[in-house]
Amino acid sequence: MLEPAYQAEVVVVGAGVAGLSAAHRLTSAGVTTMVLEAAPWVGGRMSTEKVDGFRLDRIGQLLTAPFMEYPDQRLTPGLEGLSLRPFSPGVLLHSDGRHHRAGAQGAGSARGALHAVRALASAPAKNAPRASAPLGSAVDQARLGAALARLAGMPVERLLARPELPAGQALAARGVPARTVDGFLRPLLAALLCDPELTTSSRCADLALRAFAGGRLCLPEGGAEAVPELLARTLPPGTVHTGVRVTSVSTNSVTTAEHGEIGCRAVLLATDARAAAALLPGLRVPDFHRLTVVHHTTDEPPQTGAALLLDADRGGPVAHTAVISGVDPTRAPEGRALISSTILGPPPPELDTAVRIHLSRLYGTSTTRWETLAVHHTPEAVPAMRPPHDLRRPVRLLAGLYVCGDHRDTSTVQGALHSAHRAASAILTDLEASGSMHSADPVPTTQAA
Repeated sequence: MLEPAYQAEVVVVGAGVAGLSAAHRLTSAGVTTMVLEAAPWVGGRMSTEKVDGFRLDRIGQLLTAPFMEYPDQRLTPGLEGLSLRPFSPGVLLHSDGRHHRAGAQGAGSARGALHAVRALASAPAKNAPRASAPLGSAVDQARLGAALARLAGMPVERLLARPELPAGQALAARGVPARTVDGFLRPLLAALLCDPELTTSSRCADLALRAFAGGRLCLPEGGAEAVPELLARTLPPGTVHTGVRVTSVSTNSVTTAEHGEIGCRAVLLATDARAAAALLPGLRVPDFHRLTVVHHTTDEPPQTGAALLLDADRGGPVAHTAVISGVDPTRAPEGRALISSTILGPPPPELDTAVRIHLSRLYGTSTTRWETLAVHHTPEAVPAMRPPHDLRRPVRLLAGLYVCGDHRDTSTVQGALHSAHRAASAILTDLEASGSMHSADPVPTTQAA
């Protein structure tokens, strides 16, 4: 029997970091791959708006270096040239009108994590009184340091074997003092997981704390879009096609609104969870954490340097904020500072006024002359990971049909990349088993990214 005609061996639906990363692994293995994206650009939620020389992330998820590595330590293909800009070690906590520096220095070892917590926890920010209130007593600080040290050196398999509870309950069950949870761990995990109530699975929270204890928080140079744009740019020419809307999928074809049916040997859905469920009814759509990012500029930046500033008191709408231009100078014109602030959950009424009042307290300076550059609301920003949460949800639905994204792993950029790694591996295994890994017909010309 003659084999059906096809334009590519694998069609990837969605040009976010998961789809683009999977395409890299497939093309590296000699599999002809076509990536179709409905939007005019790549990246999905990892997008950056340009306003008057500023580069403004719509979500601004925090990364932990080195985030490009899989658990087996192989670098994500296509990201070798990515430049990361680190925040100052640890975080800056605002509590009782003062700043307190706390957290791991990213020494990459259990001993380094423990030393950093002890040293930085008692070191107040410049011009602030010496205090360590957010972390509790000296004994509480020692316990916290020991816990982070254990996490930094714990194998992932052992961590995932721990009993699973909501993160807030798990911390209490482990004997972590309530003041340490509320003053440090809750604002830190809220920033890492976009979950201020700590309803996230304790295993996912442990993974986030482990990465924090052994690495450095960082941002991609030039904006969040730098990650997907680099992945797209380093794929073979003609692989990525933007402005192509997929209306249906099967195991050997996709149908598009613009180009009709495209034949293939396998389809990988790499869209967000809701778009994937629209194409494959029956796929679970998780709950989401919503967030709002507010960007301001001023010519007199607060004196917090490249620190991530968290509100330990939860005294206003802002969960965390930073002088982003202090972390990555390429995001603002010369002579101007970019301050980006994240609100978790529903935004308050009179958002701009409420945010300015809160930022004035957090930074200890007037914000009346700050200019608002943009406000980005994202109702479905991050998939929720409440227990029980499967960190390795199946990526192979059946032979020829696969799915990946942050909704199949952890709700992080790292999770999206890892799910793509798993999906590409499953596709290569199935293609090899079927003996169909060989050259395809030429790809028709469409709108390229």
